Amino acid sequence: MASRVVSECGLRPLPRIYPRPRTGMPSAAAATQLQFRALAGAPSMAVSGGRRGRGWELRVTAPLMVGFVDEEFRERERGAVNGVEEMKLGEGDGDGDGGFDPGAPPPFGLAAIRAAIPKHCWVKDPWRSMSYVARDVAVVFGLAAAAAFFNHWAVWPLYWFAQGTMFWALFVLGHDCGHGSFSNNQKLNSVVGHLLHSSILVPYHGWRISHRTHHQNHGHVENDESWHPLSEKIYRSLDTATRTLRFTLPFPMLAYPVYLWGRSPGKSGSHFDPNSDLFLPNERKDVITSTLCWSAMAALLVCLSFVMGPVQLLKLYAIPNLIFVLWLDLVTYLHHHGHDEKLPWYRGKEWSYLRGGLTTLDRDYGWINNIHHDIGTHVIHHLFPQIPHYHLVEATEAAKPVLGKYYREPKKSGPLPFHLIGNLIKSMKEDHFVSDTGDVVYYQKDSELHGSQKSE
Repeated sequence: MASRVVSECGLRPLPRIYPRPRTGMPSAAAATQLQFRALAGAPSMAVSGGRRGRGWELRVTAPLMVGFVDEEFRERERGAVNGVEEMKLGEGDGDGDGGFDPGAPPPFGLAAIRAAIPKHCWVKDPWRSMSYVARDVAVVFGLAAAAAFFNHWAVWPLYWFAQGTMFWALFVLGHDCGHGSFSNNQKLNSVVGHLLHSSILVPYHGWRISHRTHHQNHGHVENDESWHPLSEKIYRSLDTATRTLRFTLPFPMLAYPVYLWGRSPGKSGSHFDPNSDLFLPNERKDVITSTLCWSAMAALLVCLSFVMGPVQLLKLYAIPNLIFVLWLDLVTYLHHHGHDEKLPWYRGKEWSYLRGGLTTLDRDYGWINNIHHDIGTHVIHHLFPQIPHYHLVEATEAAKPVLGKYYREPKKSGPLPFHLIGNLIKSMKEDHFVSDTGDVVYYQKDSELHGSQKSE
């Protein structure tokens, strides 16, 4: 299990840094008017970890501070810079703080957030975790028995939604196993994770390893693994049909099975192939084990189709599994997209584990929060995935004073999260690609994609 050593950054609040490309230098004239100085005495932050011989390390050194800015920047009119409108110098958000730039380095470190979270939030209780498994499995079998008993057209749609949601809840518990937040016993995590994920046709280790890559590189344009943005070059290289389907609902919400087999555009490999570049050589046995478990479940479903008939299997399992895929794609997409204001993505030296994690979003799902184990409480989960799901809400409340404006309060939901459909539609219409250059970039819109007015 990955070990992490984190030291406090000791950063002070920075003046406004505009969301503009951070590669290259200003003009010669501007350079003469820029004064930079390092924060004195600011130590570096290191995050290190590894599993099975795989190590990774992040270092964030003290950023430079800008002494004053040249008149050229003061006089610039509004313009689009890497997908976001740039404010004129001095324009704020009404708080009197000179404005807030979500792409600026935060004035706190991981250690400050961690220190704010109560110690008991880090404690994993395997009995409590298993109680959630027992509850969810009992509900799954109860729903299936009730639907088969009534077998009425008015019952089936309700069953499909409820059972698909429960499949999604099973996935979340398996997700906790993959992070090690289910318990401190790796064997227990692996056994439970395989049983839960194989039952809904997810290859446990294949998913676990790629999901680890996602967490270790969240917010990075090229290195992130899940729902990362396409660079403009890759976006333009897609054929028209692929490009249109990728941003036309409901097709993106059915992408997960395709992703398991072939990953995202611009990346190659499969979650079922032990030789994929997703995996290290010493992880191949794990991948083979999970692929065999997935195959065993697929074979069981084939046998059941002969026992109960393919139509009954379709109603009892296949359609709920499709609803589960919709839930998974909806939730994971909206944790990284669809905010009212555009959020940054990073490259190069501008990326850090902390800055990438702070671009994630919490979401409120109303009644579904408890059913899917508070997976909508996502920011703290991304920064500290070892915290059990039943402590995430408390940990988030404790961390909010430290996070400040880097935490974006989710909009309150009614009993069902219908409000998120609007966020999803808006994002699909506007968040298409990011610039090929620049270390801090924002999503841009392809005005030609849906037959709108052509962009210049």
